[in-house]
Amino acid sequence: MLALEGATVRFGRRAALDAVDLEVADHEIVCVLGPSGSGKSTLLRAVTGLQPLDGGRVLLGGADQAGVPVHRRGVGLMFQDHQLFPQRDVGGNVAFGLRMHGVAKGERRLRVEELLELVGLPGAAGRAVGSLSGGEQQRVALARALAPRPRLLMLDEPLGQLDRTLRERLVVELRAVFRRLGTTVLAVTHDQGEAFALADRVVVMRDGRVAQSGTPRDVWRRPASEFVARFLGFANVVPATVTGGTAATPWGRVPVPAGSSQGVCRLLVRPSGVRIGPSGAGLPCVVESLTFRGHHVAVRLRPHGAPPLEAECGLRDAPEAGAEVGAVFAAEDVVVLGPGNGG
Repeated sequence: MLALEGATVRFGRRAALDAVDLEVADHEIVCVLGPSGSGKSTLLRAVTGLQPLDGGRVLLGGADQAGVPVHRRGVGLMFQDHQLFPQRDVGGNVAFGLRMHGVAKGERRLRVEELLELVGLPGAAGRAVGSLSGGEQQRVALARALAPRPRLLMLDEPLGQLDRTLRERLVVELRAVFRRLGTTVLAVTHDQGEAFALADRVVVMRDGRVAQSGTPRDVWRRPASEFVARFLGFANVVPATVTGGTAATPWGRVPVPAGSSQGVCRLLVRPSGVRIGPSGAGLPCVVESLTFRGHHVAVRLRPHGAPPLEAECGLRDAPEAGAEVGAVFAAEDVVVLGPGNGG
């Protein structure tokens, strides 16, 4: 469906996109993640035609899009701020693209009804846009983007203005809608949870380049570098030297998975791999703080003479702040990231 080949965009001396190669298959949902300035929004603008390339190509359905204007690329756009027309009612907003494509009035009405039903707003065609909640406006924006049956739907921080509880609910609904319609989606976001819940494949960008691409499970379980690990929120990353089945670290000897690369590296221990036990069993630590996150607790540990550790445990097993405990490590939650200080 979509292919970027060496896509490059420069702003002065800085490469906002630096020879990026990326493919999106038919019916695939791909989410591009990255911090501000990583190039994810520039990538989206380049695909839509809003940002000309300084090098490389964008192909849609195998056709080079050089010189093809935005409105002829057959892509749908959905932005963070909805960009609904306040002077039009809900039905008028959803039907806008259909009117631009010359779709007959009766067919437009049926398509609007179908889409409003799909996004959970049946019978809302006559409502004023200003009377809608933020979540309802987002649903209308989605229906409008889907109305012309785009071959590729582009989402730019689609849920960024909504509160977390609403985002978590809507992202599940979005995935269900896309699955039902077979929509091909390219989304950009800075929210890891949103991307991992929505995507078939996650692409992490850094400084205009792809730092890692893979399924949500693969990227989460095996970050390709310290940069990706820290961007995903993992803080337990230290220098290490792997010899055999263990690594020498500031926390002492830590077991590593069988077949791990040997030698100097950066080592990630996921919080789930830090097991909290009684004082005297394992690395001596003091419980510095607790953060309650639903059914589990994030525990910050302060080892004696070593960097802090993040652990997690069940609510019933959470220690008290200030308690002295021991920490042991589980090899299945240890990742050898490779040498270097950022990757």
